[in-house]
Amino acid sequence: MQYLLMIYAAESAEPAPGSDEFMKLIQDYGVFTEEVKNAGVFVGGEPLEPIATATTVRVRDNEPLITDGPFAETKEVLGGYYLLDCDNLDQALEYAAKIPSAKYGSIEVRPIMQLPG
Repeated sequence: MQYLLMIYAAESAEPAPGSDEFMKLIQDYGVFTEEVKNAGVFVGGEPLEPIATATTVRVRDNEPLITDGPFAETKEVLGGYYLLDCDNLDQALEYAAKIPSAKYGSIEVRPIMQLPG
């Protein structure tokens, strides 16, 4: 079953880009990505640009409303994701706990809905 592991953290809580701590975080992500690839569970995953680059689209009265900024004002923001094909939820949760940003924020794990057909 596929699971989406969404990485949430306050941008201010993570190491500053360019710092030694940030470079270590990037290396840790490389190690984790290789682990899930070698385990054969990696389907996809990418980091996202900072929240300041977000644009939100809503449709009201059949008209699109475009707003600069995120969907919701929150302290923790979606910073990236992994899509993994795991045997079960327990395995997905084990991998979620290994994602480096779990130290700074949280990882939301959601199963991908299986649609008929």
